[in-house]
Amino acid sequence: MRFIWVLAAVLLVAAPQAVRADEGLVTRPSAHSVRATLDRFAAAVRGAGWVVFTEIDHAAAARDAGLELRPRTVVFFGNPKGGTAAMQDHPTLALDLPMRVLVWQDDAGRVMVTRSTGADIARRVFARHGVEVDAEGQRGMDALIGGLVAKAAE
Repeated sequence: MRFIWVLAAVLLVAAPQAVRADEGLVTRPSAHSVRATLDRFAAAVRGAGWVVFTEIDHAAAARDAGLELRPRTVVFFGNPKGGTAAMQDHPTLALDLPMRVLVWQDDAGRVMVTRSTGADIARRVFARHGVEVDAEGQRGMDALIGGLVAKAAE
């Protein structure tokens, strides 16, 4: 009986952490392959007048280390016109910019795109560097990044 109470207590403590792990993230399925989704996302970013800085292919790094990993590619993108001014006033912001999305494949072979919400970026990225993003700015960021992901995934 004591074991059941201990197990219940552990689950109660662990459950909120599992929920928090997804807080601030939005995952959307893509109708395309990983490469096509990445290419479509890059085209959407450039179409918005922004820049794709680089891609980090975690699966390729795993292969180079003799390990297996389903596709996991992070795309770093941003707007130098906006980001540069912010970094001039807040140099440490360069640690967390540019923005990023993850294109990945799940265990069933489906391609997904995961991004942060505007509120999450405001709280997790900008606030820790002393930059306040108001609710309207958060909604704008969310709509912009959500729109880029939609163009990549549809």
